[in-house]
Amino acid sequence: MFANVAVSTTKTPLDYMAEGYWQDFLAQRAIAGGIAYEQPLHACQLDESLLSLQRIDILLSQIRRDIIKSDELNEATVLADERYRNLFIFLAFYAGRVLAEQGRYIPNWYSQFELAKRYPNLPIIEDDFYQHIAVVHCDNAESNDRVLSALFFALEPIGQRLFGNIDRQFTAIQGGQVASGLYQAVLERLPKTVVNENLETKSSDARNVNDKRSVNDDLRVKDSIATIDNSDDNDNSSQSIANKALIKESTISETAAVKSNIVDRASSEPSFKKSASQQFTVITNKPVTPTPEIFIQLLAELNSIEVVQANGNEDYSQACKTLDQFERHIARQKTARSEVDFSDAHQQQRQQALIKLQDAASVGHTGAMLRLAMYELLGEGLVADADNNTDKKASKEAGIELVKQAANANDSRGQRLLSRLYYRGFGVTQDIQSGRHWLEQAANNGHSEAATLVAEWQQAQTLITTRQQEQHSTKRYQWLIIAVIIAAIALIVFA
Repeated sequence: MFANVAVSTTKTPLDYMAEGYWQDFLAQRAIAGGIAYEQPLHACQLDESLLSLQRIDILLSQIRRDIIKSDELNEATVLADERYRNLFIFLAFYAGRVLAEQGRYIPNWYSQFELAKRYPNLPIIEDDFYQHIAVVHCDNAESNDRVLSALFFALEPIGQRLFGNIDRQFTAIQGGQVASGLYQAVLERLPKTVVNENLETKSSDARNVNDKRSVNDDLRVKDSIATIDNSDDNDNSSQSIANKALIKESTISETAAVKSNIVDRASSEPSFKKSASQQFTVITNKPVTPTPEIFIQLLAELNSIEVVQANGNEDYSQACKTLDQFERHIARQKTARSEVDFSDAHQQQRQQALIKLQDAASVGHTGAMLRLAMYELLGEGLVADADNNTDKKASKEAGIELVKQAANANDSRGQRLLSRLYYRGFGVTQDIQSGRHWLEQAANNGHSEAATLVAEWQQAQTLITTRQQEQHSTKRYQWLIIAVIIAAIALIVFA
């Protein structure tokens, strides 16, 4: 199985630790210090397959939503918690295990200290948790030109999945963007032949399943919506919801994964230097995001940040109950929003919900303004027409206007969303100053994330100003010393 691999067969201390974590997990023994989200993790059905990494990515997305909703959790507090660190390290070890199993590699794990000794030119940041460990996963990794492709820092895509956004950028130690999740990160490191084998072995089964599912599409949508509603009523704890979602997601992802578009990135990735002798092609599945992250954050904030409304509450509540069902169904699909089909009856229900949102927005309900704005910006609102580019433009303009109305009404959620839109140039001309202005407004109105970002920005500005003042003072003292020297020389010459 490993005949063509030249990686050292001598186990490292971390190899024993990785194996210990795995055996403890299988035996359901407690890991020292505990592990966060242990129950949902067992529900991920860790069978060392690529699809199990998709289920883990779903769990990470659930953890991200829980962190966003929490007033106490952020990246720093999460990483300071031993239970979360144990979870992330376990997931990193597991991703390396899947990579070895699928690629027929013998993995060797190394700590930062060992990596620095083996690869002195590797730009490792000592206090970066995400560069804490790495696995060498293919042959000839000793040569410098193969280090980048041979090393997998599996904690990086975990960090990207949990905390990555416009304000928190992750850069891979190899250069370039970090993959948003373990499935994509591992897929990028597998030989193309292995990926194709995985797709071929599942394609026939998937076609059969898809044929059966297509006959009852409308019924499936209706049943899935009803099932989720019942589960929400019965149990609202974050870990239980995550557990149920993972079980449902795992059955859907089995067939959705084979639809992933695998593309060769070798010619378009300047950060990877390839030699003629390199055996492995860098590949990735084309990322598909059913809903842009910016709007996932908005939906989370609409649920977690309460803003008192004088009017439109009943219409808003009824509309959200219907639209949330559609959003949950869309979130379970592994395809773009525009490719998710609904029956005419369901489309009519959705249209009626949008009209209720519009009614609530018209009487000043800022939450309804923001929710309706989201659909207009996505081209799915009341103004948009999928076959008319003019209407699409008008839909975006209507969406931006609704966000501005909510922001001007002092809704901190609208102000934070507007700052994101300006920072990214989403639907508006990119304007950093306007983005900063609305971020500060959101912070002033009690938006905790915005307040944290503003505080960090102010600290950075203070540091820059202090350094500039120090540099100015140094120059001033230099000129003063020069003036004194000149005066002394003049006294000596002309005395």
